[in-house]
Amino acid sequence: MPDIPVTTMALLCLAALAAGWIDAVVGGGGLLLLPALLLGLPPGTPAATALGTNKAVAIVGTTGAAVTYVRKAPVDVGTAVRIGVAALAGSTGGAFFAAGMSTEVLKPVIMVVLVAVGAFVIFRPDFGTAPATGPLPPRRVLAAIGVAGVGIGFYDGLIGPGTGTFLVLALTAVLQLDLVRASANAKIVNCCTNVGALAMFSWQGAVLWQLAAVLAVFNLAGGMFGARTALKKGSGFVRIVLLTTVVALVAKMAYEQWAA
Repeated sequence: MPDIPVTTMALLCLAALAAGWIDAVVGGGGLLLLPALLLGLPPGTPAATALGTNKAVAIVGTTGAAVTYVRKAPVDVGTAVRIGVAALAGSTGGAFFAAGMSTEVLKPVIMVVLVAVGAFVIFRPDFGTAPATGPLPPRRVLAAIGVAGVGIGFYDGLIGPGTGTFLVLALTAVLQLDLVRASANAKIVNCCTNVGALAMFSWQGAVLWQLAAVLAVFNLAGGMFGARTALKKGSGFVRIVLLTTVVALVAKMAYEQWAA
């Protein structure tokens, strides 16, 4: 494990806990944990190592949240798994190309993605409030496999942060689910994308396993608690958390860019 000051380690643990909760509620926990890793790891650490370590942490929290949702929510496991298999292939391909991604490129990309997500949710206040009725049409499932599976899966392997949020948005829009059911299904898909990306990062030697093991404990606790919170509070609460998270992270990253 790299030499990390105790104070920084404590902050990384808190970031992992909060990221697990956010990821379970609305997705996008990596938008908190990855910037924390980029800032907390020793100078000169490759961006791919931060990405790989983030994946090793996230897969634990996402799996815990997925299990909680499956036990307590109406999840279409069959559809989610089909999308997830496509996402696994996409994320593996994205991770293959991620080795050449630099930190300086990564940070502005994340900020642009955040602004786009926030604008979409603000201008669509009714988005994800109406639950789906009846069976899912095959054409919608096929579209979800292409968009949420292959497309977002590739993004997850290449960059990662925001994948859970994008999956929630895509599944809500394409399958016409409410935000809580979309979050539940997205967790299963996200587990698959994490497996594909983590396998590639591990093969490339870009994972700090000891650090990831410590942070994963906190991420798991946050993920399981976040899933219970989302199920209890409903879609309106999920939307508020999404907007709050996006605004806070955009402000944080904009300040860091300006200060630099």
